[in-house]
Amino acid sequence: MAKISDVNVLNNAPLPSPAILKQDVARTNDQAELVLSSREAIRDSLFVPDSRFLLITGPCSIHDTEACRVYAEKLASLAGEVKEKILIVMRVYFEKPRTTVGWKGLIMDPNLDGSDNIHKGLTVAREFLTEILSLGLPTATELLDPITPQYIADLISWSAIGARTSESQTHRQMASGLSMPLGFKNTTSGDLTAAINAIKAASQPQTFLGVSEEGIASAVSTAGNPHCHLILRGGENGPNFDPDSIKIARDTLLKNNLAPGLMIDASHANCDKDYTKMPAVFEEIVRQRAAGDTSVIGAMLESHLVAGNQKFPQPLDQLIYGQSITDQCIDWETTERLVRNAADQL
Repeated sequence: MAKISDVNVLNNAPLPSPAILKQDVARTNDQAELVLSSREAIRDSLFVPDSRFLLITGPCSIHDTEACRVYAEKLASLAGEVKEKILIVMRVYFEKPRTTVGWKGLIMDPNLDGSDNIHKGLTVAREFLTEILSLGLPTATELLDPITPQYIADLISWSAIGARTSESQTHRQMASGLSMPLGFKNTTSGDLTAAINAIKAASQPQTFLGVSEEGIASAVSTAGNPHCHLILRGGENGPNFDPDSIKIARDTLLKNNLAPGLMIDASHANCDKDYTKMPAVFEEIVRQRAAGDTSVIGAMLESHLVAGNQKFPQPLDQLIYGQSITDQCIDWETTERLVRNAADQL
């Protein structure tokens, strides 16, 4: 008889349940307290007027945990200096959406060689998150696969749903059950409607197919996530960090009976994917907040030790230490200058 099921499946390797991996790479009480307190502080930045400016900054993606640990140590020191004005959360992105094909992030391919050892990737991700929390830094990530949160969400203070997935019902349902504040990006076209609809959907109770802590397929019912917001990242028609675009976004949120808080991404289409333009975009975002626009609640930067990015794949021993293999980033020196200047203005 001809094969009916799994015709195109080459392998189906079982993974440990989320509960087992959480036991293997357990969080400490201090780390749990930091996650809880930072989530509360982020909620204040998003929804309480005159709270601290929220800054999500870090590498476009985590591919070399050693270099990213060095970055995190520098960031933790800087965060302590500016903590009265700016709440810094480190960008720790383990999953990367691909337009066609390519490296899909540390969780999916931790060895960077196409071996796709997801068990190792999940373990490394949890280990790295605990290290960042131990430095006193809250963590932020984009959640792409709907099963991933079961393995790492307890170590995340803020998360994002990307431009390609804001329209996805699966991701809206997932967001409705997450415990941290979460931002939906406008679509790659620049349209706000999908992200606003996503905020509405994620704030409502949902029931959907999921995976339990024990790794069993289950029906998940949620209460809805009341701490979702909009992220402006520009689009095909140009950037949307200027005052007119921000006013349009704010008015649209209010018209839909949503809180008018806006996170603005200084990278992606807002800087035309050119890292040399990113500092000026960030400075304009800070200028508007300093001038009194409290709807501008924070910003996002893609930042690493070394500026720019490098081609990948290539032999791992030829990779430049501390430079992105995905999107372009500004370097550490530029990041430090921007953050200190922002703190002075704010």
